[in-house]
Amino acid sequence: MAAREEKLRWWWIFIRGGAAVCIVMTGPCAYAKQTATVEQEQRIGACIRQSSQGRQWLEDTLWAIREQEAGWIGAEVRNTNGTHDLGPMQINSWWVPRIAALVGRDRAEIRSRLIHDACFNVQVARWIFLTGLATTGEFWKSVGIYHSPTPSRQQRYAREVATKLHKRFGNRASRRTTAAVASR
Repeated sequence: MAAREEKLRWWWIFIRGGAAVCIVMTGPCAYAKQTATVEQEQRIGACIRQSSQGRQWLEDTLWAIREQEAGWIGAEVRNTNGTHDLGPMQINSWWVPRIAALVGRDRAEIRSRLIHDACFNVQVARWIFLTGLATTGEFWKSVGIYHSPTPSRQQRYAREVATKLHKRFGNRASRRTTAAVASR
């Protein structure tokens, strides 16, 4: 394929069934990326509030991760490494066997719940983040760990989430994330 063809990118956004769908084409490959409907966002928001258990810093963090991940109920997005990102918080399928073993459930059940059960998906996202925080004691490192085991990817992801956190919550985000690490 010619270098010129590789650089071609078309974005096509249209509304279908109340949800925005974006078709992205790079060279000969195309995939669809759906976004959550208004009703799904309301459900996901309720799950984030429930999962944060009244800890505003945790709710803010989950919202920022949610905005970065931009999944939806029913999402199963294939990654280039063969794994899939599942549900609203885009939990990587790498976690499925670990979670299944932890809760004593079948892998297929865990995968299905991550895809279709918004609150289960958010609870797992919370668990991944808080486990990283408990392990490292570093807020931004644990945000990065949520995304990847690779340090360079962790740093990039943490910067992207920080941008979303500050855009959404302003200075309140800085005070809360600092307090979060101190009060764990």
